[in-house]
Amino acid sequence: MAVAELIKNPRVQQKAQEELDRVIGPDRLITESDFPNLPYLQFVAKEALRLHPPTPLMLPHRANANVKIGGYDVPKDSSVNVNVWAIGRDPDVWKSPLEFRPERFMEEDVDMKGHDFRLLLFGAGRRVCPGAQLVINLVTFMLGHFLHHFSWAPPNGLSPEEIDMEEAPGQVAYMRTPLLTVPVPRLPSHLYKRVAVDM
Repeated sequence: MAVAELIKNPRVQQKAQEELDRVIGPDRLITESDFPNLPYLQFVAKEALRLHPPTPLMLPHRANANVKIGGYDVPKDSSVNVNVWAIGRDPDVWKSPLEFRPERFMEEDVDMKGHDFRLLLFGAGRRVCPGAQLVINLVTFMLGHFLHHFSWAPPNGLSPEEIDMEEAPGQVAYMRTPLLTVPVPRLPSHLYKRVAVDM
């Protein structure tokens, strides 16, 4: 879904690639140690995860006591599902929530690991996902490689606006219509023929 958003938003793709070109350059591959110098790439990853959380509904939780939340009574032993997909698109929580705009994370710091209830991708509290940082790093790393190595465009005859962003229903989010894209190499050819030792 992140690559589809980048194709639909060429300004974001170009800005992320300019940052990668400035920090990494054309003669080497991105490494995890580059992340602190790539804030915009990290904002792109956060924005992709906000709009398209991998698990739209968190795993169910069971209330261990009678509680009142937002004016609603939740009886003890109730199964509770949190819709993180809806929270990420809530206009009461996010300005222009359906717009793919990584700059929103520049304007205010939003924690992704359970301390900020606007972005509960990995749960919160003592049941927060222990692999949260791994997922964040993998998404950032993957997007970094995709954007550093290639420019992404829709196939001939298809405009970015025509990309179907509908998600298939289910426990895990994925595109209802598979994405067709044309990757255009951006780096010298020798970088496509080797695998970095430190990957």
